[in-house]
Amino acid sequence: MAEVAAGDGAGSGAGGSPEAPAGGGGWRRPHGPLQRYYGPSAAEAAEAAPDPTDINGPHFDPEVFMTKVRSECPLGQLLAREAALGREIRALDSDMQTLLYENYNKFISATDTIRKMKVDFRHMEAEMDDLAANMAAISASSARVSAALQDRHRRGAQLAGVQALLRKLQALVEVPGRLRCWAGTEPARALRCYSRARAVLRHYRHLPSFRAIEDESHAIMAELAQRLRTRLRYEKLDPKELTECVEMLLQLEEPPEELSEEFLSQAGALLEAELAALEAELPASDPSGTATTPPPASDILDFVDRGSSAFVGTLCQLAGSYRTLFGGDAGRLEPFAAALATRYFGLLERRLALERGLGDTSLLVRALDRFHRRLRALLELLPEGGAAAAALVARAARERVDRYLRALQTFFLGCLGDVRQALAAPRPPGKEGPGLPDLLATLATSVLGQLKAVLAYVQLFTARDVAFASLPYFKGEFCVAAVREGLVVAFVRWLCRTARGFADGPAERGAPTAPPALLLLLARLCLDYENSTISYILTLTDEQFPPQDSGPAVTPGPALCAEARAAAQRLLDHYVQVQGAAVAQMLRKSVETRDWLGTVEPRNVRAVMKRVVEDITAIDVQVGQLFEEGVRRAQSSDSSRRAFSVYSSSRAPGRYAPSYTPSAPMDTHLLSNIQKLFSERIDIFSPVEFNKVSVLTGIIKISLKTLLECVRLRTLGRFGLQQVQVDGHYLQLYLWRFASDERVVQGLLDEVAASAAHRCLDPVPMEHSVVELICERG
Repeated sequence: MAEVAAGDGAGSGAGGSPEAPAGGGGWRRPHGPLQRYYGPSAAEAAEAAPDPTDINGPHFDPEVFMTKVRSECPLGQLLAREAALGREIRALDSDMQTLLYENYNKFISATDTIRKMKVDFRHMEAEMDDLAANMAAISASSARVSAALQDRHRRGAQLAGVQALLRKLQALVEVPGRLRCWAGTEPARALRCYSRARAVLRHYRHLPSFRAIEDESHAIMAELAQRLRTRLRYEKLDPKELTECVEMLLQLEEPPEELSEEFLSQAGALLEAELAALEAELPASDPSGTATTPPPASDILDFVDRGSSAFVGTLCQLAGSYRTLFGGDAGRLEPFAAALATRYFGLLERRLALERGLGDTSLLVRALDRFHRRLRALLELLPEGGAAAAALVARAARERVDRYLRALQTFFLGCLGDVRQALAAPRPPGKEGPGLPDLLATLATSVLGQLKAVLAYVQLFTARDVAFASLPYFKGEFCVAAVREGLVVAFVRWLCRTARGFADGPAERGAPTAPPALLLLLARLCLDYENSTISYILTLTDEQFPPQDSGPAVTPGPALCAEARAAAQRLLDHYVQVQGAAVAQMLRKSVETRDWLGTVEPRNVRAVMKRVVEDITAIDVQVGQLFEEGVRRAQSSDSSRRAFSVYSSSRAPGRYAPSYTPSAPMDTHLLSNIQKLFSERIDIFSPVEFNKVSVLTGIIKISLKTLLECVRLRTLGRFGLQQVQVDGHYLQLYLWRFASDERVVQGLLDEVAASAAHRCLDPVPMEHSVVELICERG
């Protein structure tokens, strides 16, 4: 019994398969009898693998299923499976009977419905036959009615024709009266009435009654034509009235040649009045050029608006009317319009010449844009007028660019004036003014900012919403010739020339010379332009005003940089000459004003030598604010303690002192010349480099060379020679640290000492220890 119970539980798997797991909820039926009848869908059959033991599958094989069940299932499961199959068979039979009973009544109802529809269809066919017979009868009646209506319509048309003919005859009889009534008050209406009746009257002129009507009408219209002629010649008509008057005269078959002349005469008077009104706003021209021109009463945009709306609008309206009235005959119109347009261009150019200041560039651009747009209507009439208008706009734009260049130059000179004032202004004790770096930064920033602002204003001429910006001139020549070359490059070159003029220009008598600090500042400014500013300005200009590939040649950046560097070099050389000359002037006066034969034994360093060292130190600080340190040649370890001798640095004093007496001057002079042969030649006025050491070396060379030449022109006593020895040693102690090579200072001071010894009557030098003691104490 246990095995039977177990068999019942095991046989309740899905589909009755023996492989179903035990403990299930009993035999699960498929979804319904129809699904079991029709089997699984095509997709399910394709997804499932062929299984001959699946009783619900399409590949079920009874023999294989029975063999598998007998071999795998015990007796209890076989009995349970048999009972389950019996229950399924009975359930399927019951479902089939239910389905048959449910659909039987529907089949019976469908049969009855079909039978009734056949009967109704036979009735409809009979009714359609009756309807066709009725329609045939109606069609025959309609044909008879249509024939009757056509006959009636034909008779009515004949009657209407007779009535219309009577009305036309009545209208022809009334034409003279209507013309007489309308000719004085409504000439256009009278002309339309006469135009409609003229062809009929001419056609029936052979009839006496029609001939009388035509003659009377012709007399009335001749009188109307005479009045229109009088009005055209002696009255002042606006463009609309003029067009209407000439049009009516043409309809009256007046000569077109005479009418075209009178039309242009009247149009010329109208346009002359418009030009006179524009010219009245302009000041009278002064041939001598001495009178002061008052400012215009209105701005340029208002002037162009009035000229465009009044003169240009009237000219376009009259030109269009002329072509409409007289067809394509432009032989008289084109010269007439060209002469007036030339006068208008001249007035506009005179008004543009009054824009002497910078003013509002956007206002000028808007005025030129409006002028160019309004003249497009004249291009069909005057093809050559477009070139003249474009040239006028181009001249105005170039003139504004030239004014911006002059404004930039004035601005730069103003900034230079501010810098000179800041350099020359007295400073209270304890309060320092702006240093050279601050002045240079302010000057460079102000000038560059003003130049960028000018480029932004000039760029308005090439904006996308400006009509004339599409002209070839503004795409090529304006960007290159006017802006890049005429404004930017010209300003940079002018700036370099102006800066260089402080060094090259001869100082006029009584004119203030440029302070040395200004020369140094301008040299640094030109050097900065050469290093970076010129490249930045040209790049910015090419971005805002791109040049065309086939446009005019441009100035290369390296050429401008070379000009800026040359200006900087000239300014720095001149600075060295000015500062060297200032120090040299002190040394020359100190040598020329002293009695070197009657001087006392030296006990101190002369004050002028201390002043020289102080000035050189101040120059070193000044130059160091704007230029780099530079490179010095390696110095000896005892440069500041080197013994200064009245002889050459290559010989000891004691060796030649006994023979250096007034009785043997030729020997010492010969030794000095021999020493010069083996010493390096010092170029006093050689170009300096852009660093502090080179500048200070140049100033020191000029100063010491002046001292040497002054000493060569004096005659010294013993104590005078010793004073030169003390002063030279003091200069050696302090000046070597400013020079790029200490040997330059040593060589020049040695030459000073040798020249002093050569010019001394009693050349007895002071002991070196005493010289050092005096210099340390001084």
